[in-house]
Amino acid sequence: MPEFEKYIRRVEPYVPGDQPNFPDMIKLNTNENPYPPSPEVQKALENCTLESLRLYPDPTSHKLNKAIAERYGLNENQVFTGVGSDDVLAMCFLTFFNSSKPMLFPDITYAFYPVWAQMLRIPYELVPLNDAFEIVPEDYYRENGGIIFPNPNAPTGALLPLETIENIIKSNSDSIVIVDEAYIDFGGKSAVPLIEKYDNLIVIQTFSKSRALAGMRIGYAMGNEKLIKALNDVKYSFNSYTMNRQVIEAGAAAVIDEEYFQSTVNKIIATRERAKKEFAKLGFKFKDSMSNFLFVTHPEWSAKELFEALKEKHIFVRYLRGERTDNYLRISIGTDEEMDALFEFLGNYKK
Repeated sequence: MPEFEKYIRRVEPYVPGDQPNFPDMIKLNTNENPYPPSPEVQKALENCTLESLRLYPDPTSHKLNKAIAERYGLNENQVFTGVGSDDVLAMCFLTFFNSSKPMLFPDITYAFYPVWAQMLRIPYELVPLNDAFEIVPEDYYRENGGIIFPNPNAPTGALLPLETIENIIKSNSDSIVIVDEAYIDFGGKSAVPLIEKYDNLIVIQTFSKSRALAGMRIGYAMGNEKLIKALNDVKYSFNSYTMNRQVIEAGAAAVIDEEYFQSTVNKIIATRERAKKEFAKLGFKFKDSMSNFLFVTHPEWSAKELFEALKEKHIFVRYLRGERTDNYLRISIGTDEEMDALFEFLGNYKK
């Protein structure tokens, strides 16, 4: 082995969902929104001139941050934006989790958490979900170097009540608690109102799901001014210009169009609730998801075999290998027509 190879940092990377490209495909594997973003986004992009692209974008993302702050009743200095929530989360790991004590997150959760912890040499401990795939709050009432969990959880879709989240925050006043709310718009109460009450809380959300802008890569963190300043200090140590001009304009336009946002979210929720009934009729078992996906298992079918059979028909879902999740599929909520095609396939499967 050459000497230099000894010093290469090696990690087991996160594996993203497939991005297939078939004209007839039904793509239910990466929790994208099945509907287009607000028409206001198109208008905003048309206003971005070619001439403007020769200039750097606003490093503070003022227009976008201001729109987000107004939407949530915050001050602009309580908002931090980045290139997707993954970028924001990674910046949070780097900024806040520097203790010799292990940070805590669930054993079945967003698979990027252990990757960042390993890459940044952060000690961590996986806290097992119970047999019902639920977070046990009391397991987090102990000494730690920080806490992060999604709400609703991914990939289970299980939602923690806001009172439970507040108890976790109160019980960890010496640690940063991050609530990852990528899916909160599909049925839960956000922890954002708790920001004014607890100075150790960071809430992270994304434009990739409910706002249908996965292709734009916009994520944001909300917290008290001191925590947001710390994030910006670290960000400016890496790259001052993370958000490009088109993204800032498109993101601000999407936030402002509240009516379209609510309409789209309500359509997805209605389809999800109908999908729960259809899956139940077919014998599937699942948590009562409050996200834009369902985490399903069938007592008589192999999840891996079903995943492969669906793939052959260009219906793409997510098979999540793991000791406790090996017979589960995570299925995003598509349009009514896409879900009907899925249920037609499942109704004839193994007949």
